[in-house]
Amino acid sequence: FADEPTGNLDSRASAEILEFLRQAVSEMGQTIVMVTHEPTAAAYADAVLFLGDGRIVDHMEKPTAERVLDRIKELGD
Repeated sequence: FADEPTGNLDSRASAEILEFLRQAVSEMGQTIVMVTHEPTAAAYADAVLFLGDGRIVDHMEKPTAERVLDRIKELGD
């Protein structure tokens, strides 16, 4: 479980952590559950779940930072 794993890091360290997590999934078959408000971090995932008021309100397969950001904006309306 990773709760905002890049929240207090600079962009270089953030990228290193996200690459490490991605490799753990791709190369070692690990499952990682990450909570983040950062679309760039979410884009490293295979799938994204969007929460609203404690409930799953949407999901996205093969996310990109742009698609995640657009969906967040839509949910905020």
